[in-house]
Amino acid sequence: MDFKEQMALDAIADMEELDGKLLMSPDDKKAYEEMEDYFSNNLAQFKQGQIITGIVLDLNKDMVTIDVGFKSEGMISASEFSDHGKSLSIGDQVEVFLERVEDNDGNVVLSKEKANKIKLWGELVETFEADKTITGTVMAKAKGGLTVDIGLKAFLPGSQIDLRPIRNLEKLIGEKFEMKIIKMNKKRGNIVLSRRVLLEAQRKKIREETLTQLEEGNLVEGIVKNITEYGVFVDLGGIDGLLHITDMSWGRVNHPSEMFSIGDRAEVMVLKFDKEKERVSLGLKQISADPWVNVEEKYAINTRIKGQVVSITDYGVFVELEKGIEGLIHISEMSWSRHVRHPSKMVSLHDSVEAVVLTLDKDRKRISLGMKQIAPNPWDQIEEKYPIGSQVEGSVRNLTDFGAFVELEDGVDGLIHISDLSWKKIKHPSEILKKKDAVTATVLSIDKDNCRISLGIKQLQPDPWGDIAKNYSIGTNVEGKIIKVTGFGAFAEFDDGLEGLIHVSQLSSNKVTNPEEVVAVGDEIKAKVIKVDAANKKIALSIKAFEKNLDIDAIKEEQAALEDFKEMKEDSEHAEEASE
Repeated sequence: MDFKEQMALDAIADMEELDGKLLMSPDDKKAYEEMEDYFSNNLAQFKQGQIITGIVLDLNKDMVTIDVGFKSEGMISASEFSDHGKSLSIGDQVEVFLERVEDNDGNVVLSKEKANKIKLWGELVETFEADKTITGTVMAKAKGGLTVDIGLKAFLPGSQIDLRPIRNLEKLIGEKFEMKIIKMNKKRGNIVLSRRVLLEAQRKKIREETLTQLEEGNLVEGIVKNITEYGVFVDLGGIDGLLHITDMSWGRVNHPSEMFSIGDRAEVMVLKFDKEKERVSLGLKQISADPWVNVEEKYAINTRIKGQVVSITDYGVFVELEKGIEGLIHISEMSWSRHVRHPSKMVSLHDSVEAVVLTLDKDRKRISLGMKQIAPNPWDQIEEKYPIGSQVEGSVRNLTDFGAFVELEDGVDGLIHISDLSWKKIKHPSEILKKKDAVTATVLSIDKDNCRISLGIKQLQPDPWGDIAKNYSIGTNVEGKIIKVTGFGAFAEFDDGLEGLIHVSQLSSNKVTNPEEVVAVGDEIKAKVIKVDAANKKIALSIKAFEKNLDIDAIKEEQAALEDFKEMKEDSEHAEEASE
């Protein structure tokens, strides 16, 4: 016997006791019997933990009084009703939850909020089982996801919010989303939601429609969803396509972000579509005509153009003539009159420049331009200005191992070869000249086509070899120093820096096979001049002739014998080669 039945029996017992003491009238007896039936029937229906229907008896600011057909009424806080119970009227029927039949004060305990939750849970179970969607409002960020109000508090995991992870979840608070219930636990009161399953289904449907429309050459519209250094990814509707940086514009694009931002709508052309791998290559520049089609008509050779500097390199600058067409001004084509070390010394990025078309290669899409051709070429009149044999003045601009470059005027340099610096033999031009030295030279030759002038300093002085042949006749004694030893003899330096060759046969009165056995660099020697070749600027010396004190005739006889020996040796070598 439960609590309600016991209360009903107690009430009946009280009435029976009263009936034994007092004599009841027929009307009182009838009322008693009706009350007995009412409580018996209603108490049998009441069960703790059920939702029952009650009637609003009274309303005030904070509480609502509900009659559920029991001997006492229930009191429920107005806050448990929607709009704080303002829409209620006395006599309205409402569903409430019976928490307890009687509390310590003998009052029935009711709850509207729990009744709503139990009823709503049942509706949510029906929605879950029917695989239907539900709308909810994001309430707050929770660990691993979001708390969502769907009438009851539910959890939306971070992985189920969108197709891609969302970093800033706070920005979603207050947003309303359609979702599906993917898990319910009545015992724990847990409800797990997913928005992603709806988005995936929607994306799959759109993707299937998109795939039927993708054909090479078709124009499609999409939304830029990602930007990289090499291009942008465009969402075409369930499938992404790559718009490579080289297919964005006929002109120069340093980075895709110059043309696009995430979220931009873009109309592009399908360049390639791999159905199996579902890869799509897109193009934007292909929508417009290639500017190189009529390039020969617009930029014929020798045409003067104006353009903007769009890139500067060590070897030159690139000038944009129009979108998609650039020309290169090589550093050598920037100035007639300046020695340009770097193009940035002449122009800056975004400068407007004027140039002349030098070459055009349509197939390779290359145009060579020249800036210096805008001004007159100083080499056009070079032969009249610097005739061969004339004396010129200039400044040493640079020294190399093979000579010195002398600047005669802006853009006109002359080369003094090391052999034309001095009648004496020198090892390096720095022995005679230094940078920025003012020099006077003679024009030796002009190569107008290759913009070259050969100069000479030694030609300003008479050739000393004319006097050398007179001053150092055969038989003249000289004193010198060994400066080099070779396999065929040794070189000795004597008066005024002159050099003479001492052949191995002339190093000593005795037979010598190895020159290093009789002389070394730095040795002081005494010798006789045995031959002077002024044409080839060569002098032959002999230690042997000095030691034997040979006269001119003897020296000539020995030289003749030596020449005969050389000829016989050469003939013998040629004969051996022929027989082989």
